[in-house]
Amino acid sequence: MKLIAATVLALAGVAGPAASADDAGVPTPEQVRAGYRSSEAQLLDRHGQPVQSLRIDMKVRRLPWVALADISPSLPAAVLQAEDQRFYQHGGVDWNAAAKAAWDNLFRSRPRGASTITMQLAAQLDPHLQASAKGRSWGQKWDQIKAARQLDATWTKPQIMEAYLNLVSFRGELQGVGAAARGLFGKAPSGLNLTESMILASLLRGPGAAPKVVWQRACALSRELKAPATCSEIELRTLIAMGRPLLAAELAPAPQVARQLLTSGGQAVRSTLDGDLQRYAQTALRQQLMTLRERNVNDGALVVLDNASGEILAYVGNAGGGEVDGVAALRQAGSTLKPFLYQLALERRLITAASLMDDTAIDISTPSGLYIPQNYDKDFKGNVSARTSLASSLNVPAVRTLVMTGMERFYERLHDVGLSSLTESPDFYGYSLALGSAEVSLLELSNAYRTLANGGMYGAATLAPRAAAAPAPRRVLDARAAFIVGDILSDRAARSLTFGLKNELATTFWSAVKTGTSKDMRDNWCVGYSDQYTVGVWVGNFDGQPMWDVSGVSGAAPVWRDVMDYLHRGRASRAPQAPAGLLRQQIVYQPALEPARGEWFIAGTETPVIALVQDRQRAPKILYPGEASIIAIDPDIPDAVQRVFFQAQAGKGLRWRLDGADLGQASADYGWRPSPGPHQLALIDADAQVVASTRFHVR
Repeated sequence: MKLIAATVLALAGVAGPAASADDAGVPTPEQVRAGYRSSEAQLLDRHGQPVQSLRIDMKVRRLPWVALADISPSLPAAVLQAEDQRFYQHGGVDWNAAAKAAWDNLFRSRPRGASTITMQLAAQLDPHLQASAKGRSWGQKWDQIKAARQLDATWTKPQIMEAYLNLVSFRGELQGVGAAARGLFGKAPSGLNLTESMILASLLRGPGAAPKVVWQRACALSRELKAPATCSEIELRTLIAMGRPLLAAELAPAPQVARQLLTSGGQAVRSTLDGDLQRYAQTALRQQLMTLRERNVNDGALVVLDNASGEILAYVGNAGGGEVDGVAALRQAGSTLKPFLYQLALERRLITAASLMDDTAIDISTPSGLYIPQNYDKDFKGNVSARTSLASSLNVPAVRTLVMTGMERFYERLHDVGLSSLTESPDFYGYSLALGSAEVSLLELSNAYRTLANGGMYGAATLAPRAAAAPAPRRVLDARAAFIVGDILSDRAARSLTFGLKNELATTFWSAVKTGTSKDMRDNWCVGYSDQYTVGVWVGNFDGQPMWDVSGVSGAAPVWRDVMDYLHRGRASRAPQAPAGLLRQQIVYQPALEPARGEWFIAGTETPVIALVQDRQRAPKILYPGEASIIAIDPDIPDAVQRVFFQAQAGKGLRWRLDGADLGQASADYGWRPSPGPHQLALIDADAQVVASTRFHVR
């Protein structure tokens, strides 16, 4: 017996006095919990509610720490039966079990361990106590016993059990009860039943064991616990649990936002998102994509901005659940840029909302040939007002407006409202810039519309709550012209020429909205605002495939309308107040091309009668370049072929004169090779008298 006792002491590594609570080196339960890091980071909404988790640590899978009170009681019971039946009786080391293990290890072929739950926890807390491939050395065993006795002296049994269940590895990369319950059974630890608990307890002895070994262990454990589950039931449940993907990814509501804001495991980062709105918007967009699937529409994105703060309330980067972030991706803007073009023309007093625009065929000479714009429906409407031209999204009047404002000024205006993706020179885009040939992101485009909603004041959008007051917005648009554009975009009668009176754009409350479709039906947009919110929606295909017969009204607009209605379910949107410097004038057209109506004018541009002037009555005028235009020489185009084309209205019988030099007849466009510096261009008559003139600058 003396030999056996000595062997027990040697194998168990027992020596020295019992550990005391004063022994150093043992962390407190609070320190262990504070040092615990989930492999996941949590994205919170503006109210502090979880929206999305994102895995950061790819080595192990740990979910947030689970309190013992939030773990089903069946799991500790099964773990105690499988691992440490005298847990509540011993002081960290079970000497009876150690003696039996020593006897078995000496006289039986199958070795038996005697590590208690407390000893296992000690090894989890101290890397130096963890076994190598050859097992633990005698020194490690001794240190493990010392640490276990110290833990038992300073921690309570429930604290030891809680820490153990959160730190122990169950299977593969699943560490801790939170990841194991979710990964193997798809539920929270509080929902584990006895059968599932026995399976988890059976994994502790061999996390990498084959399913057959696991269910056989669980079956034996069931007999010991006198559980009602049969071995066949345990076998089936084990095979199902171990056959499912570990923590299979769900279609999360905000993965793109999570990737932007979450950087380290265990984080809980508050965002500006509204969780309920985010989920509603994602569902609405996903449902619309399902209805459009037969028209080859597979992808969509959506963003909602708070007009006052610039906070992003909803951010659906990819309703289909893919990796592409459709809110940040660059796509052709289509007609969604037209409001900024008309705003510029109104601001510069080149037109009024009542001005008659010529919607007839036009061809414009460019360095690459003739540019011949067409309307969406391949039809021309003749003479229509600027209000109707913008609201009904007519292309030819927009191109004519760009000729008046100049490409360079419009290009600069788009930069003013935050469209930073326009990195090429104005000439690269050409006159098709009026029709949205440039690529923009949904976020920047929506924030540009928010600038219109705010009366021309620009401020950056944000996903992160600002620690202090938001930076002061800056004025980039004339408030009067921005108001008129918003009034036009809210006018269902003005848009009826193209869209009819009844469509998804016609909300029951005040809103201003514009649709757009890019070339070859590759992108479909609907962007608009109310008094409080700006909503932008894009649908299409990330791989560039064209949609089949999908317009802005049938594609993106239904989602825009659903989200707008959701936002205003408790309070209707109100029309903005007109800023100072505007007046409303009753107008009539001669002839009556459009009905008499009240119209908004910037003070000084009002007129009660809009009369159509016949071509022969039109006054000679320089259409391009406009007054004070800035033209940039493109360094990528050889000087010998670079040209600026002068364009005139009623130029028949007149001649071009530039800086005092005669250039030739003004009845046709004149291609001039640009030279840097200021220039003065004039139209002169047969007596060399100046009929019209303009100044411009070439950089």
